Amino acid sequence: MKVISYYNVVPTKNKSQEKYDILTNFVQGVNAAGDFGEVYHGNVLQKCDVGIIQGWTHERGKSASHLRLRQDVIDSQINKGKYVISGDANLFLYANPSNQPHHYLRYSFNGVFPTTGQYCDDTPDPKRWRQIKRDLNIEVGNHKTDGRHILIAVQRNGGWSMGQTDLGEWTEKTVYNIMSHTNRPIVIRLHPGDKRSQKYMPNAIRNLQRFKHVSISPFGRPLDSDLKDCHAVVNHNSSSIVGPLIKGYPAFITDPENSQCKEVAHTDFKLIDTPNQFDRQSWLERISMFHWNFAELKNGECWKHMRKYI
Repeated sequence: MKVISYYNVVPTKNKSQEKYDILTNFVQGVNAAGDFGEVYHGNVLQKCDVGIIQGWTHERGKSASHLRLRQDVIDSQINKGKYVISGDANLFLYANPSNQPHHYLRYSFNGVFPTTGQYCDDTPDPKRWRQIKRDLNIEVGNHKTDGRHILIAVQRNGGWSMGQTDLGEWTEKTVYNIMSHTNRPIVIRLHPGDKRSQKYMPNAIRNLQRFKHVSISPFGRPLDSDLKDCHAVVNHNSSSIVGPLIKGYPAFITDPENSQCKEVAHTDFKLIDTPNQFDRQSWLERISMFHWNFAELKNGECWKHMRKYI
């Protein structure tokens, strides 16, 4: 089987060596497992069974060359009935923001949403979750029942996980939805990596401060500070709600089909004051199946697992 890793899908101004290492380490593992893997440094599409990229693209699209190459690889591979593997952010990153020394990341075929991608997670191995839990020193918290405010974890403005959904409109609609079912204070937390939202905050979000019980958390404030005395966390579909869920906070999501947390989160805000408690064990074991560290990329363990799904 021929696997091509496209080195130029990483932006030229990228300061993270980790993104390049995804591409080179995966190919090393492909070769270690007995298949043919190559790191390709050009922009011309290559004939292969599997193309490897870092990250993904979103519906709004951008003109940058690395994003165009990502989209071309995706379209070409899928249209030919072949495969593309994406390496993307670690759902457990809250527990180890530097992602070192293990460099756990998530990998999938042909998509980054549960509805579009193959995450190779249908037969969870409990040992995998135990390994990740140990490596990242994760503690599964008891269910929280004594919090006061609702925390809205806003996603990156214009990021691929939001699709065509406007961030300001989503936040405004979500606040109104929550207020129709509870009088609890609401705290809006902007995405900590979205510095543009800090400087150019959508007016729809800024104007929500006209309500006495709605506030915006200072940009860059630690998540644990916003979670102090928190009753529940609200999110659209991104990984920012994974940490609070593991810590024991009730979760509400507005895009369950595209969320990796569908089975342990609420979708009905009528339950905001009296949320249910979910058994998180099977969910944790499932999402562990598509997280692999760099050592497992290099020795081919990740590729051997994913190869079974082709």
